[in-house]
Amino acid sequence: MLTTSTTRVLEPQELDEALAVLNRDPVSNAFVAARVQVAGLDPWRLGGEMWGWYSGGRLESLCYAGANLVPICATPEAVRGFAERARRAGRRCSSIVGPAETTAGLWSLLEPSWGPAREVRARQPLMVTNAMPADTPPDPLVRRVRKDEMDVIMPACVAMFTEEVGVSPLTGDGGLLYQARVAELVTAGRSFARIENGRVVFKAEIGAATPHACQIQGVWVAPEYRGRGLSETGMAAVLRYALGEVAPVVSLYVNDFNTAARAAYRRVGFREVGAFMSVLF
Repeated sequence: MLTTSTTRVLEPQELDEALAVLNRDPVSNAFVAARVQVAGLDPWRLGGEMWGWYSGGRLESLCYAGANLVPICATPEAVRGFAERARRAGRRCSSIVGPAETTAGLWSLLEPSWGPAREVRARQPLMVTNAMPADTPPDPLVRRVRKDEMDVIMPACVAMFTEEVGVSPLTGDGGLLYQARVAELVTAGRSFARIENGRVVFKAEIGAATPHACQIQGVWVAPEYRGRGLSETGMAAVLRYALGEVAPVVSLYVNDFNTAARAAYRRVGFREVGAFMSVLF
């Protein structure tokens, strides 16, 4: 039994304890919870380590350390413990992302050794809804992307990622990992689009899903179609799938400077309940 505060990598047999921590905030933790529910805690299957902060022998906080560094239900003491472990390990992630206050504390401790970041997005409102919009009809042309439409959806996914993150997902490995992730969502039936004449007009994905909550990501409208309300009717269509087939609560987070997107999401019933922060390398 651990009697002092400490951090260590969780073992696969500690899955139930990890899920109990993740379920404290099923909306904010949907991304990591979805991965853990599918892969467990084995680092190879999970795509990274799950660090635990223990106090008096009890698991209190988590930090996912993979392609992203994600603090989960982290107390100030846990943040310090995770920062120390991350400093010793060296930076291997492409971003730090999580609840704004916790992530800001973690970054303040890591910036002297990990900085500078390519970009810091200090406040990204977290928005949720549990009901279909009353005044926005779902776009009847938005549907699931078929497996044989990978060549159609990929250019839109690359354009969205590049526009959102500031770098192309095709750099490094030539886009193999990114293409695999897109294919995974298409195969799972969680990729949606309106396609006209072989081109994507609107798209979005349900990127993370648990029995408690799911998270919409990758919302994109082709530039020449913007300003026509397609984001609202398209989101309403994706919400119909999400609420009807996936989870009772749907979430997303958006950059605070993207006032047009925030307004569009409010029009389809999303409300702000908190904020995330992202540090991009």
